[in-house]
Amino acid sequence: MPATRSRLAERQVHSASSEATRAVAAALASAARPGDLIALHGELGAGKTQLAKGFGAGLGVTATINSPSYVLMAEYAGRLPLFHLDLYRLEDASDALAGGLLDERQAAGVSLVEWAERLGPALPAARLDIVITGDGDEPRTIHLTATAAELERYLDALP
Repeated sequence: MPATRSRLAERQVHSASSEATRAVAAALASAARPGDLIALHGELGAGKTQLAKGFGAGLGVTATINSPSYVLMAEYAGRLPLFHLDLYRLEDASDALAGGLLDERQAAGVSLVEWAERLGPALPAARLDIVITGDGDEPRTIHLTATAAELERYLDALP
C-alpha cells in the first residue's frame, strides 16, 4: 500500500534520451482511466510530443503520433481513446472552447494537452501536471504533480 501523500503529490524523474522519455510515458499510460487530463508543460523542444508518443504506445495506439500543432487536436484509438491537443497557437481558453477542442467525447478517454497553461482558469483542477525541463541533446527532468488523490496512481506507475 503506498504511503499517504499530501494534497499535491509529486515525483521527479530524469530522462537521458527520447527513448527514455517515451518509456516513462508508457509506464504512466498503464494508470490511465477515462476522463483523465494530463497537462504537459515545457519549452519548445522539451519533449512534450515524445512523451505523447510514449503515452500512446502505452495505451496500445498503433498510429503515428505527431505534434498536432496545425490541427490542434488529434484522436487515436487504443485501450482508451487518446486525445492529443496542442494549444501553442491559441491565445487563451476562449479560443479552445470556441473551437470545440474540449467536449464530452473526452470523458471516454484520456486527454494530453500540450501548452495547457493556455487554458487558464478553464484547466480542470483535477489533473496530472507534467513539466519537462531541458532542451537540445541534454537530459530532461520530468516533474509530475497529481493535483487530486485519485491521480496519484500515475505517480505509483513510475518505475
